[in-house]
Amino acid sequence: MNRILINIFILFFFITNQSIAEENIMILKLKDGDVKIELFEDVAPNHVRRIKELANDGKYDNVVFHRVIDGFMAQTGDVQFGNSSNSNFDIRRAGTGNSDLPDLKQEFSSLPHDRGTLSMARTSDPNSANSQFFICFKPAPFLDRQYSVFGKVVEGMEFVDMIKRGEPASDPDKIISFKSQ
Repeated sequence: MNRILINIFILFFFITNQSIAEENIMILKLKDGDVKIELFEDVAPNHVRRIKELANDGKYDNVVFHRVIDGFMAQTGDVQFGNSSNSNFDIRRAGTGNSDLPDLKQEFSSLPHDRGTLSMARTSDPNSANSQFFICFKPAPFLDRQYSVFGKVVEGMEFVDMIKRGEPASDPDKIISFKSQ
C-alpha cells in the first residue's frame, strides 16, 4: 500500500512540475520561424506575469521591432504606437509608448545579459518597465543588474538573428504572434 502511495505521489509531482514548466514557455512567431522562450518566473515574477498577460491577450501581435542594433539587441513591445495593424501605429513614435497597465517596479537580478536573454526596456527610471522588451544578440554585461531579465531564447535564436536592423528599420520586421505554448 505504501509503495502505491509513493508511486502516486511521484507521478503527481512529475505531472505538476511538467505543467509548471510548460506554462513558462512562450512561442514568438517571426517571419523566418518560431522562437521558443523560457520565462524566469522565479527571478522576475511581475515582469513574467505582465509579458504573459499582454502576449496571451494578443497585444504583441503585429508589433514591430522598432530598434534593432547589430551586435547588440532587438527591441520591440510598444503596444501603443508600434502595432502595425492598429490605427495608432506611428513608426516615428514607436518606442515611446506602453500598454495601459501601470509601470512595473524593477526586478533586477544577478542573471547576466547573455546571447538570447530577454530583458525589459525602460526609461532612466528603474521602475518604468511596462510592455517593451529586448533580446540580446550577444552578451551585454554593462546591462547586468540595470534591467530586469525575465527570460531566455531556448530554441530559434537563428530567427532572431534575421530580424531587420535599424532604428527603426525601413519596413521593420514584426511579431506575428507571441503566445504561451
